[in-house]
Amino acid sequence: MAQSQDILGLIRESLDVQKFRDEHWQGSFEEYLALLEENPLIVRTAHQRLYDMVLSHGIEEVEDNKDKLRKYRFFEDPIDGGVDGLFGLERPLMNLMSIIKAAAHGFGPEKRVLLLHGPVGSAKSTIVRLLKKGLEAYSRSDEGALYTFSWDIDGQLIPSPMNEEPLLLVPPAARQKILDRLQRKARTGYLLRLDFDLCPVSRFYEDMLLKRYDGDWMKVLSHVVVRRMLISEKDRCGVGTFQPKDEKNQDSTELTGDINYRKIAEIGTDSDPRAFNFDGEFCIANRGIIEFIEVLKLDVAFLYDLLTASQEHKIKPKKFAQTDIDEVIIGHTNEPEYNRLQNNELMEAFRDRTIKIDIPYNLKLDNEIRIYTRDFNRKKVPGKHIAPHTLSTAAMWAILTRLHEPKKANLTLMQKLKLYNGKSLPGYTRDNVRELREDSPGEGMHGISPRYIQDKISNTLVNDLPCINPFMVMNELETGLDHHSLISDPETKKRYRDLLLVVREEYEEVIKNEVQRAISADEEAIARLCGNYIDNVKAYTQHERVKNPYTGRDEEPDERLMRSIEEKIDIPEVRKDDFRREIMNYIGALAVEGRTFDYKTNERLHRALELKLFEDQKDSIKLTSLVSTVVDKETQEKIEIVKSRLIRDFGYDEISATDVLNYVASIFARGDTKARS
Repeated sequence: MAQSQDILGLIRESLDVQKFRDEHWQGSFEEYLALLEENPLIVRTAHQRLYDMVLSHGIEEVEDNKDKLRKYRFFEDPIDGGVDGLFGLERPLMNLMSIIKAAAHGFGPEKRVLLLHGPVGSAKSTIVRLLKKGLEAYSRSDEGALYTFSWDIDGQLIPSPMNEEPLLLVPPAARQKILDRLQRKARTGYLLRLDFDLCPVSRFYEDMLLKRYDGDWMKVLSHVVVRRMLISEKDRCGVGTFQPKDEKNQDSTELTGDINYRKIAEIGTDSDPRAFNFDGEFCIANRGIIEFIEVLKLDVAFLYDLLTASQEHKIKPKKFAQTDIDEVIIGHTNEPEYNRLQNNELMEAFRDRTIKIDIPYNLKLDNEIRIYTRDFNRKKVPGKHIAPHTLSTAAMWAILTRLHEPKKANLTLMQKLKLYNGKSLPGYTRDNVRELREDSPGEGMHGISPRYIQDKISNTLVNDLPCINPFMVMNELETGLDHHSLISDPETKKRYRDLLLVVREEYEEVIKNEVQRAISADEEAIARLCGNYIDNVKAYTQHERVKNPYTGRDEEPDERLMRSIEEKIDIPEVRKDDFRREIMNYIGALAVEGRTFDYKTNERLHRALELKLFEDQKDSIKLTSLVSTVVDKETQEKIEIVKSRLIRDFGYDEISATDVLNYVASIFARGDTKARS
């Protein structure tokens, strides 16, 4: 009994009774006018509400290769903790938001169908899903509250079937005066407007009551019960979704509603609005948003309905006059369907009423890695170790398939990927990155979808192995190309396979680098080497001699030692003096600030010292002995130390660390010991 009371207590704590009451507020029309006085933005149009909803989550300015971009935090999905968060789409989302902003201001886009266009898996439907659930959450907030009404007819409450704005009950002339008054109080850059008429059902009851009260409009209002409206896709309130189906099983009544034949028996005619169900997708989406999935696969008859719905904000229910709607119409489509639209002269009117917004694949490696990390991490994949670089190599291949070949002869596709990802390369500036983008219009509209990568990683994970590594995933990616439903061209498949070889080579360089770092991770040895190097550089730049710690004699600076370190980071002979002065100036600047020099604060010098130490130590560790059948005890102990550093510093587990050491040992055994700086 006590336990059940505890559980009930937990339930009671999670309930917010006051919030429920606020969300289900009901009141008179006069009370509603008082709410408008407090918050004039209640009467916003659908486009205005959508725009304000996105802005309510904040904006931050980010820089991408000298371009200032506006990043809308809403698209990181703060509502569901990032479940549908988008990565790397700042530019297309800025374009989308500029169009929604223009629609909110009434500049024209509110009379168009917003058409998200891009390859499969480019997040088009995710964007719409975000907007829909964003509106749902916004309608539950004080800032985003909106209201509709019901008719109280002789004790029976009859809701407005299209959830109309209560202010539409006011005659147009008086309504405009109210709007003018609200506009003066509203702190917004756009114009509050309600240029809509009531739906046939509401007009019917308004006319009936006006006749009953001999034109006394105030008495008519006594029958109006205003109530809070909560946008909800599940409850078919303020959100509509329409998807193409078999032509034989679908007709336009799904959009505009249909006759209620049971009511005809009661009322006696099918032209009475009470005998019609205004429950089509356009009707239930009023005041919110309607999504058309794969819109260009719709039958032509449905596209005709879209023409008047977008341009005139009207729909044509069967046997009734055109009815006003106020909603954001958004659809999405893929490249083949859009190309068919472009080539179809009969669809010119529809093309003229759409605004195309390209949603390409992500082209930035870090963002692509974030997509896969969100789905495949320790929390979501418990008990299975994903070796370092497994997700990044898959992401790297995906990005490479989406990039256009560089027009600059001395630039590789891998280098282009790194430049796009913000890495600096000798001879290239951020202005060059902008030029690369301009030279590749349409980049990101083709290539491998994130879904394909996710499917292949999943296939690898279901294998009965405690750990997966990049080679397993790359093999799965390559094998899957033979059965890829969207890639039939042999040349494209060959190109994608060749790019996997490029990724494999890049991965080999990365793990060689890590093993080198693990071997040379003796910080005391690096510090000693650094101190020796700095002593010699100081003596060299000041034309002094260095005291040999062993002999006690003053000697010339050790040029061989200095060059052996500088060559590791490709400092040419002619630039050595500049580099050495740069190091001394850096140490001097730190001293002025009262700080002590630490080699870790200078990335290039740190890397050079690591590579030098690796070169000095690799022979003593005899890593190549791993590929032989016999390893002596002393070497094995040293290898175990390197392995423990890989686990500690780079995220490997016992299995993946052993695999990487064995693989790198085989590379060294072939004599391929080139190190990257």
